[in-house]
Amino acid sequence: MNDRIVDERTARLRIAAHCAVATLLLAGAAWTVRAVWEIRLAMAGEPASGPPDQGEGQHRPLTSLEDSYHFVTTVGGFAVLLCAVMFLSWLLRVRDNARALSGQPPRYTGLWVYIGWWLPIANLWVPRGIVADAYRTSTGGTRVPPALNVWWGLWLLGLPSGVGVVYADAKDKIIERAYTEVWPLLVSDAAMVGAAVAAVFVVRAVTAAASSAQAGVTPG
Repeated sequence: MNDRIVDERTARLRIAAHCAVATLLLAGAAWTVRAVWEIRLAMAGEPASGPPDQGEGQHRPLTSLEDSYHFVTTVGGFAVLLCAVMFLSWLLRVRDNARALSGQPPRYTGLWVYIGWWLPIANLWVPRGIVADAYRTSTGGTRVPPALNVWWGLWLLGLPSGVGVVYADAKDKIIERAYTEVWPLLVSDAAMVGAAVAAVFVVRAVTAAASSAQAGVTPG
């Protein structure tokens, strides 16, 4: 691989990493704001008219605070979607770089980069495995950085509540949960914010390893 190609690969990888880091921080901020609104809902208390979803397809008019929560979560959803796109773009880039460096096919085929996040059971380990495989391949088998396990542990912790990346409940149901039992929501939000921050360190560590390997330097 000549120097120009190496430089181009490294530059594209670093750009992808910068975009991933920026949107991870944006997603973390979005989860933080959502948690603040859930605390505000819990402190305000449920209106005398009951929850927004009255059952049997009936919904009462939203209060101004509830309406603003809908807005906050909608904007946050767009931030998370953008983060997902940028993170997957980075992951595909670093995975392809690892393959070019080693001359070996990745452990997981390209389709797993997408479906591995959503396929039940497999989504408990496949995404982490893709990142770990790219790192080990780039570094000749070096142990993965601790941030990788912290990121994945926090990610898994935040998923069961249904307020992680994808809502299992409608927004009005989340509002009702904030009124009746806000702590599980806040634990999930905290886990997701922590996962976003840990993922920043993962992106930086894996990118640094791949860049060093491309430059012919053995990472420390």
